Amino acid sequence: MTETQTPVEEMSFEQAMHELERVVDQLERGDVALDASIALYERGAALKKRCEDELKRAEEKVAAITLDANGAPTGTQPLDAG
Repeated sequence: MTETQTPVEEMSFEQAMHELERVVDQLERGDVALDASIALYERGAALKKRCEDELKRAEEKVAAITLDANGAPTGTQPLDAG
């Protein structure tokens, strides 16, 4: 099984990505019993979703940064603003 059982929703992007890499490595090696492989696959799917969600959140933050005439950040604006 995986080295950590930290709830996926509590992981940072980096933690989730690191564990996802371990899960993929274990599954690719193929030396895990079928039941364990299924559990690993399910955890991997949850980790992948966590990483995607965190990336989307980060992209939205970056998209909300406003710049002045010189290109310097001046603050943020709501994402739904024109």
